[in-house]
Amino acid sequence: MRDEEKDQRVRPGWPRLALGALSGVLAGFTALAVAELVAAAVRPQSSPVIAVGGASIDATPAAVKDWAIRHFGTNDKFVLQLGILVVLTVLALVLGALAVRFRRIGAAGVLVFGVVGASAAVSRPDSSSLTDALPSIVGAIAGALLLYVLVGRLTAVRRPAASASDAAIEEAGDASSASAGWDRRGFVLVAASAAAASAVAGEAGRSLNASRGQDAIASRKRLVLPPPGSPAQPVPKRAVLRVPGVSPFVTPNPDFYRVDTALVVPKVDATTWRLRIHGKGVQRPRTYSFDDLLRRELIERDITLTCVSNEVGGPYVGNARWIGVRLADLLAECGIKPPSRGGPADQLVSRSVDGMTIGSPVEDVMDGRDAMLAVGMNGQPLPFEHGFPVRMVVPGLYGFVSACKWIKDIELTTFDSYDPYWVKRGWARRAPIKTESRIDTPKPFARPKAGMVMIAGVAWAQHRGIDKVEVRIDDGPWQQADLAAEDTRDTWRQWSLPWRATKGGHTLSVRATDRTGVVQTDKRTRTIPDGASGWHSVVVTVE
Repeated sequence: MRDEEKDQRVRPGWPRLALGALSGVLAGFTALAVAELVAAAVRPQSSPVIAVGGASIDATPAAVKDWAIRHFGTNDKFVLQLGILVVLTVLALVLGALAVRFRRIGAAGVLVFGVVGASAAVSRPDSSSLTDALPSIVGAIAGALLLYVLVGRLTAVRRPAASASDAAIEEAGDASSASAGWDRRGFVLVAASAAAASAVAGEAGRSLNASRGQDAIASRKRLVLPPPGSPAQPVPKRAVLRVPGVSPFVTPNPDFYRVDTALVVPKVDATTWRLRIHGKGVQRPRTYSFDDLLRRELIERDITLTCVSNEVGGPYVGNARWIGVRLADLLAECGIKPPSRGGPADQLVSRSVDGMTIGSPVEDVMDGRDAMLAVGMNGQPLPFEHGFPVRMVVPGLYGFVSACKWIKDIELTTFDSYDPYWVKRGWARRAPIKTESRIDTPKPFARPKAGMVMIAGVAWAQHRGIDKVEVRIDDGPWQQADLAAEDTRDTWRQWSLPWRATKGGHTLSVRATDRTGVVQTDKRTRTIPDGASGWHSVVVTVE
């Protein structure tokens, strides 16, 4: 073969590496868009970002998860998904640049990420079919093929020079050699077409995924809650303080805190929903439909819920009026007895449609408290974010051991034989809510005017009740605050204390005493494993 017939590949320069990196990003975007479209035909939770995000949540240490909730609040899921996309973008840049030199290896790298996404999807607790792997696999194949084709358009080929002057021109540097011999028009055409097609596929996938929940949305719109057979008593007028800045006694649904691991809020059709009760000591296993629950006597109760991730003075506590079915009645109907009456099961494991498992003490849910399977919240059917069509509510227990949303299964077992989701990650098996209080006004670092300033907030000790709240200014004596009237021992109580504020910096602290005589401790503890403790304090500057 003559030398002039040989093609000599040149080492790519920075311009071509940059275009390769851009090709990697475009291939990644295509892979995700195609996966989103395929997920619409499978189920939204099979999308690679959702599947990998869920697996990341499960693998995240409890301390890190708690930190994320503390700093990002209900935006923690958005931050996680954004972080996954940033990591994928960086990896796509690297794979694209690598593919300029090693075309097949770069394309194979995209396939590897498809395998990772597929593995995450089929390993999720709510996965019931290998079809959950399809979005990641099909998307990865589309992305790998696109990267292979795009990089093919960037392959630089140096042809033998016809003269010494031509050779000098071809050897003028990486920049010129990088731009010589590659298919500019073909690259731009393929890249533009792929970008447009991917945008259409991604938008179509999102629209179709959104439409999959239409039956659930329609079932919620049609639902008219029956009047409760056991209605809640009217909230005493003196239970609601008219102090600007204090938390409202009833937390509106849109403002109620949400802390869970669901990256996609489940939308469950109430007409097809079923609840199975089974397990150890269940003499008569049963399955209930949503209509079965509505035909029973409904109870209506005001109950304050608290998340175990709530820091001292934190926002993850709220009060609502719940409507539902007594959980103890359903359990008794199935022949279940609490341990105190000889029942063999001491743990009730509730499972949600997204695979979450939550363990509750059987004794607590059957001791006469208003534990319920709730179907309504503040006079409306449950919002999807808060568990529609049915969720558990148990007064006196932190949510991670009681408040299963989107519940579909109740299994009776023992604490010794099974560890639910949060216990496996270092949280406590049993977690009664601690006696706590919070200063709502003035806010931290506020600058009130000298004179009369109203200090006010809320205190809670669900299922025990609040007996007293005290406030301390700087290092002075504890002063008893004025308590609003109690609605029930399962709700928080508002409190207030007028303070004649003097100029300068001051530290305001609060503590509560519950009805059993337990005084809120000043000992600061972390939220892990069974809830934070300590006095809430705010620093203000009086002008």
